[in-house]
Parts: sequence; structure tokens; C-alpha cells
Amino acid sequence: MKITMLGQKRVPSREGGVEIVVEELSTRMAKLGHYVVCYNRSGKHVLDKNKKSEDLKEYKGVKLKKVITIDKKGLAAMTSSFFATVKILFFKAEVVHYHAEGPCAWMWIIKWFSKKRIIATIHGLDWQRAKWGNFASKYIKFGEKMAVKYADEIIVLSKNVQEYFKKEYDRDTVFIPNGVSKPTIGKASIITKKYGIKKDEYILYLGRLVPEKGIHYLIEAFNKIKTDKKLVIAGGASDTDSYFVELKEMSKNNKNIIFTGFVEGKELSELYSNAYIYCLPSDLEGMPLSLLEAMSYGNCCLTSDIKECSEVTQNNGVTFKKSDVKDLTKTLQSLCDNVKKVKEYKEEAQKYILNKYNWDDVVKQTLKLYEG
Repeated sequence: MKITMLGQKRVPSREGGVEIVVEELSTRMAKLGHYVVCYNRSGKHVLDKNKKSEDLKEYKGVKLKKVITIDKKGLAAMTSSFFATVKILFFKAEVVHYHAEGPCAWMWIIKWFSKKRIIATIHGLDWQRAKWGNFASKYIKFGEKMAVKYADEIIVLSKNVQEYFKKEYDRDTVFIPNGVSKPTIGKASIITKKYGIKKDEYILYLGRLVPEKGIHYLIEAFNKIKTDKKLVIAGGASDTDSYFVELKEMSKNNKNIIFTGFVEGKELSELYSNAYIYCLPSDLEGMPLSLLEAMSYGNCCLTSDIKECSEVTQNNGVTFKKSDVKDLTKTLQSLCDNVKKVKEYKEEAQKYILNKYNWDDVVKQTLKLYEG
């Protein structure tokens, strides 16, 4: 098949979960012999302004095409997905796969003027995210409605979102969760030299620095517990510089809180491999890839009790009440004091997650939808 994908910032990239999903799907499909084209944004890296994006034409068998992008907050996704849609309209593809709600706003163009099969993956209810203003939220919600009206199939990543589409629009969707691959566990080397941290000496948050991830709850709770462990916050701000300033202000009197900025490659692997606890205190998620990755590295994972997280961990992780700093503080302290309990969760996490979430299975299910 000739398959096109759009909605991601760039492939290859770790600028967000969408980018990781698109890379995993597209490269595996290309390996199976399909002709896959990914339409990437032009412009700067969202999480690391100093990082230059490579001008690749192909990656692991996937064709890469840059599209015109107005590189401003609220306009980048809108403009890049519009110009990608127009390009795809004149390309002899059989399948158009939209990723995320906002880009789906232009889906009608494909439906009205071609017979291409349209698939939409809803990575989360993006219009609810705190970083968006009124216009952006309405635009993203419009994209959601266009997906409901025009997509041949809608993929959702959690049962909670599946229930939302059924209740809100009476629209049936297909539940296909994200996958994860078995990683190589790395010893603390880079992170020891850069940050002075060793195995089991730190609690880790790794992801984008945006309000809905609840990092402010984690910092407030960490400031209240008694422990010799450090808190490592790894990730970059995504159109949320003021939130990053707020987090730094909350942390200024605690020398045990470390901000690494955006990380990737060996440094990212070392951070996952050597954490005492991985914490994801989100108020809102689609299906958190960072949580799957953390468990694949054999981490004890502490998350808020939202369904998108608890569905992933089941009984193989620890939860606290969403947005409840008091409960998070109590749970963090308990885990810091109970090494044996943390070790038990670590021992079960990797085996459970690798058996349940597999990228090859995700690709098979997705291709089945393409074929209709």
C-alpha cells in the first residue's frame, strides 16, 4: 500500500508521544514492504531550541517530506497539517493517516476531493490541554468533530477516550494501544558525570514540561518529604515557558531538584535505567508512552489514578489521587521508606509491560484497518 502520515512534528524525533508513535508505525510498515511517506513540519525543534533538525529525505525506508509551517505557537500544527493535506490530495496514496485531533480539521479536503481511505488516531483529548488558549482549543475541538464526521476509522489509545466518543458522538472507535520495545539497560555514566546521580539515588519525571503533566504537584510533594534522594525532572517546555519559570521558582530552595532539559539517546536510557521511582503525576493523558517506556526499563512507577495511567499499570504500579498533593506526598514518602516494596514492583514491571504492549501487534491491527 501507499500510506501517508501527518500530524507529527518530525520523524525521527522525540518531541512528543505522537512523534514516537508515527516513527514506530511508519518504519515497521516500510520494513514490511509498504510505501510510507511522512509529512514533517519545517521549523525549530519544539523542546530544544538549540537543536538543529536534520534535513533527511528518508529514514529507515520511510520517505520524509517537509511542508510549509508558520513556526508560531498555535499556528505550527494548523499550517503544517493544512499544507500536508493539500500535498497528499495530489499524491497517489491509498491511505491517509491523521495523528492527533488538531490536524484532523483539514480532513474534509481529502474526503471531498478524493477516494483515499482516511484513518485518524486520537492521541488524547487535546482541546483540554491547559497550554491552549480559547481559539486553539476551539480549533482542536473542531478537528475532533471532523474526525468523527469524515474518518473511515478512528483509533483511540485508551478505553476512557473510547467511551467519550461513544457518549459524546455515538461514534464507534477502535481501541489500539501504543506499544513498547525491550530496551538495553544502561549503567549510570553520563548522568553521574553531568548531574552527580547514581543508581537508585533519584526519583524521575521524564516528559514534556506542560501543566497537565502535574509536575508542580510532584515538586510540591517532594519539597515536603524526608529523603536523601534527588528529584530529576527531564524534558523541555512545549510552548509553556511561563510554566517552566513557575517550576524553577518552586524548586529554587531545594538543591536536590535537578532540571536536565530535553534528553535523548544514551542519556535518556541511563535516566530510565537507574531511577529509584518513575513518577507521572498527570491530570490529563492520552496513552503515556513515557510510562510504557519507564516500565519496560523495570521501574517502580507512581502515577495519578486517571484511567489512562491505571489502565497501563494495572496492579504493577502505584497510584495516588489525581491533583492531590497530600496523597502524593504520603505515597512518595512511603515508597522512599520501603525499599523492599519498590524492588517488588521493579521485578514485575518489565515482564508485564513487554508481554502486554507490542509494536508489531499494533502495526498488524493498524494495517488491518487500512485494508478496510
